Amino acid sequence: MTELWTLENEIYSEGYTLLCGVDEAGRGPLAGPVCAAAVILPQGLEIDGLNDSKKLTEKKREALFEVIRDRAISFGVAFASVEEIEKYNILSATFMAMNCAISQLDPVPQLCLIDGNRTAGIERPARCIVKGDARCADIAAASVLAKVTRDRYMLQMAEQYPQYHFEQHKGYGTKLHYEALREYGPSPIHRMSFLKKMH
Repeated sequence: MTELWTLENEIYSEGYTLLCGVDEAGRGPLAGPVCAAAVILPQGLEIDGLNDSKKLTEKKREALFEVIRDRAISFGVAFASVEEIEKYNILSATFMAMNCAISQLDPVPQLCLIDGNRTAGIERPARCIVKGDARCADIAAASVLAKVTRDRYMLQMAEQYPQYHFEQHKGYGTKLHYEALREYGPSPIHRMSFLKKMH
C-alpha cells in the first residue's frame, strides 16, 4: 500500500501541502452519466486494500467507499448527464464533472492529480498521472468513489428500465446490452452518439 504514496510524496516534497486525486467512472458505456470524484486524503494515510477500482470486487469497493468517505479530509462527487455528454462530447463532459467535484473540496487543494493524460479542461492547477488510479492513493480513492456512486445510480436505472439489465453491465456495451438494444431500441438514458457505432 505504501507504494501508493511514493509518487504523491515526491510531489509533496516539491513544496505542496495539499493535493487531491481526481478520477472518473463511466466514460465508455453506451448509457448513463459519467461520474467524477475528487478526494483529499491525509498525507500517508494507509487504507487497507485500496487500489484502482477496476481491480477490486464490487463488495470490496463498497466497503472502501465508506472508509474513504469517513477518513478523507474532503471529497466531492459529481455527474455529467447524458444530455451534457451528447451536447459537449464525452471528454468535455468528463472535465465538467471533474471540475464540479473539485469545486466541492474544502480546503481547496493546491494541485489536482488527474488520472490519465489530459488536463486541458481542468480549471484548477493540475497534473496528469497516467495510470494514476494504480499509482496514487488519492486517485485510487477517487476511482472508488466515482465507480461506486455511478454503479449505484445504474442500479436505480435498472429498476426504471428493467429490460436493459443495467444491474449486470452498468451500461457498458456487453452482448446482453446490445441484444436488449436491438430488441427494445434505446432508452432515454442511452447516449445516442455512442450508438452510431452499433453493429
